[in-house]
Amino acid sequence: MSSMLPEEGEHLTAGWEEDVPPTDSLVRQAVLAHVSWARALTAAARGTFAEGPDWCAGRGGGASALLNWAIVTSPPADWAQTVRAVSTAYGSGVSAIVISPFPTPDLSTHGLALVGHPPLMFRPTSTVTPTPTTSLEVREAETEQHLRDAERVLVEGYPLPDMADLPPGDFYRPDVVAGPTRVFVGYDGDAPVATAAAHSAAGVTVVENVAVLAAARGRGAGAALTWAATTAWPGQGAVLIASDDGQPVYARLGYLRIERWTCWLRP
Repeated sequence: MSSMLPEEGEHLTAGWEEDVPPTDSLVRQAVLAHVSWARALTAAARGTFAEGPDWCAGRGGGASALLNWAIVTSPPADWAQTVRAVSTAYGSGVSAIVISPFPTPDLSTHGLALVGHPPLMFRPTSTVTPTPTTSLEVREAETEQHLRDAERVLVEGYPLPDMADLPPGDFYRPDVVAGPTRVFVGYDGDAPVATAAAHSAAGVTVVENVAVLAAARGRGAGAALTWAATTAWPGQGAVLIASDDGQPVYARLGYLRIERWTCWLRP
């Protein structure tokens, strides 16, 4: 056993160093992919993106926290310092979601409100499950109108009341699908009723923004749109941050629970 002990001063890899490859662990891939997703949303919204040694903060410019994602990217040595840095990146009066893949201390003393501990879920490419069926027509958003349809469903179906007054096209601008992001819309005839998005980064697909209007629920819409996003890049596994209510749908599609992350809200 003595030969396995580190030499004095030897660096022991923790898995979160900058030079560690994205594929070092599935959780690392998921973290880096979500950072890329936050960066993509920020760029499409003509916002600002700031980074520190253990955090990133994307500011999309709107009032909704969905436009402002902060992610803890490695275990902080000083949580107070990290929260201060994130708060400085947003400034006063900006609501933001702060996501940590790592257990956090009580951050309410720093002005944050605990949202919950949503599970990170992963679907390997080796998983075989039946393709969901739905009466909806699932289309990829390739035009400005498609993107506006997806945005409207997201605002009304998620729901996101603090985005209701935004001008159409202010969230899903055409730029959002110019890179490694794809958006899907489910139509009942000509009416958009469901949506989901997929983003490719760090060797995995991030599935996000799954929403279904109340009138279309119970028709397999959520599963069908999640499936479209999950298989947007068939050669990659897919990850998503699930709600407790959404877990059964994702489990039926072959997603596995990996661990719980922690979500805080900066009001």
